[in-house]
Amino acid sequence: MRKTLSTPHGLRRAMAWWPPYRFAGIKVLDIAGDWSSARVRLRLGRFNRNYFGTQFGGSLYSMSDPFWALLAVNRLGKEYIVWDKAGEIEYVAPGRGDVFAEFELTEDRLAEIRAETAEGGKALPWFESVVTAADGTVVARVRKQLYVRRKSPAAARR
Repeated sequence: MRKTLSTPHGLRRAMAWWPPYRFAGIKVLDIAGDWSSARVRLRLGRFNRNYFGTQFGGSLYSMSDPFWALLAVNRLGKEYIVWDKAGEIEYVAPGRGDVFAEFELTEDRLAEIRAETAEGGKALPWFESVVTAADGTVVARVRKQLYVRRKSPAAARR
């Protein structure tokens, strides 16, 4: 199973069967082969529709939750520890249909993290993503903060 989750294609396929995503109507549409980006869709359905008939806020956050950490840990490599530290969401407009989120982790951001952690310190970078409707309307803005540091040399060899 670990080998399956170590490739973008394998992780995308596994997440299709992961109950929190499957039953919430969340589908990972793409994870780039080099782990530089991901794209996710949330369908509006009976299990994620709120009292007002729009996307449930928890599902909007859930569709965005793991991707910055997944991209970072796979781009930085096994010599780094990557954890979610904080998150916040701003609801901008009701999601009345399918919504989408895209994540792109640039080489510049990775260079900043590597520089900040080079001497054994930690980095606490913030990342932002936007949840949009099919017509481009902004539904929500999501911010995630990661905790990143280099592993000790002995731990990195494992």
